[in-house]
Amino acid sequence: MTDHRRMLLDTASLYFRAFHGVPDTVRAPDGTPVNAVRGLLDMIAKLVNEFGPTDLVACWDDAWRPQWRVDLIPSYKAHRVAEETDAGFVETVPDPLTAQIPIIREVLAQLGIPVVGAADHEADDVIGTLASRSKIPIDIVTGDRDLFQLVDDSRDVRVIYTGRGMSKLEVLTDSEVEKKYGVAPDQYVDFAVLRGDPSDGLPGVSGVGDKTAVSLLSSFGSLDKIIEATADPDTAISAAIRAKVRAADEYLAVAPQVVRVVRNLTLPDHDSRISTISSDRSAALNELSRVWDLGTSLTRARSALAAAATARS
Repeated sequence: MTDHRRMLLDTASLYFRAFHGVPDTVRAPDGTPVNAVRGLLDMIAKLVNEFGPTDLVACWDDAWRPQWRVDLIPSYKAHRVAEETDAGFVETVPDPLTAQIPIIREVLAQLGIPVVGAADHEADDVIGTLASRSKIPIDIVTGDRDLFQLVDDSRDVRVIYTGRGMSKLEVLTDSEVEKKYGVAPDQYVDFAVLRGDPSDGLPGVSGVGDKTAVSLLSSFGSLDKIIEATADPDTAISAAIRAKVRAADEYLAVAPQVVRVVRNLTLPDHDSRISTISSDRSAALNELSRVWDLGTSLTRARSALAAAATARS
């Protein structure tokens, strides 16, 4: 029996990457594009084969831009908004991808991979909650650097980072995060707050980039200590940095709450164990493969999951 290890997928991060990485000429017999579906299945097959999880969860964005985060920082992901409706913000997603999301959910369900989300929260928060509660080692698969805050050698929580592509996966532990950014994982939230992140609409502290953020955290340890230092005239800190941090008081009061993932969500019950696919689900997968022409991508995913289920027993 293999050692238990749970893999948490930042699902949207992966299917967006699949959509942009696989030509949209990959289509079902009725003309529906299935490039994201097939690309995601290929990713799952590779990840399961390479890292050997015993448990697998597809974490979902029930709210990709939660209102409570927008209330704190209105610019949060604002550049991704297509429109605002009574039901909330609508993300800019290419129509050919939108059409594939229900197919992705159905295929994941029939593969026995639970799709887990939480109202008013992002997949990041689902991942944060599951990782924090887990009694077994965790692998987080994502292209989102904010999840580096969850890396924790003491609990065997790693990030499998897809930022350079699936052929150049990076496995990030405490030392790898420090080597890559100059800060420890438990400092990553403060680092991201200070330097900002245009991809999430976080302005950061004006005039403070990566190097300055690392230097400040190296000297003072945390954002709270940096703020305390700028308020103390006797602290050895340059007048320019002091002024920049003080000018960002309002932003710094709320930004950590936006960047920090939630770790205490109430989540629906689910069984994350990779198990043998039942005859009913096998028949359903055969039909999905026929209708959407999922071909070898689905075959590879099924084979990888079957091997994982066998190794687990």
